[in-house]
Amino acid sequence: MTAAPDHVELSTDDLRAVARYAADCASQVLPAFEAAVPDDPRPREALAAARAFTDGAARSNRQRTAAVAAHRAAAAVDDEVARLGALACGDAAAAAYLHPIARATQVGHILRAAACVARVAELRAVAAGDDAGRAADEAVATLAGLAAPPVPAVLRRYPPAPAGRHRLAELTSALDAAVRARN
Repeated sequence: MTAAPDHVELSTDDLRAVARYAADCASQVLPAFEAAVPDDPRPREALAAARAFTDGAARSNRQRTAAVAAHRAAAAVDDEVARLGALACGDAAAAAYLHPIARATQVGHILRAAACVARVAELRAVAAGDDAGRAADEAVATLAGLAAPPVPAVLRRYPPAPAGRHRLAELTSALDAAVRARN
């Protein structure tokens, strides 16, 4: 039987690699959320759910519910850096549920946690009076370098990320191009 033209083949190992990449990225910005909201465990729980999957546990409702809870934590905080930290952790848990449909919107499951890290680097550069564009470019290059095989190959199975209308989408698109260019 032939797969549908909009179907993407994904193995459990592919999903684990994508979730591992997202979790590795999210772990860089979780401290920003915890510094702002030390009594809210939801992002850390989402990161733990992602790590459980990457370490061999089956995908379960744990990843789904933890992702939603971390995204709610992100929505509840005013500080953008803290919000991005929680969002990245939710995205790491959600990465276990990358859909096997060839839609550009699925690229967010692979790269949005990394885009959050790049945006945090950019915001921190602004706060320090440094060159935000350079900080974002360096972060994108570094984060693209962390995308170990098979992440670039999985990404190439999807259409390119849409350019978007906000900074996080622009950074996702930049990461998409950088990761696709890797071997």
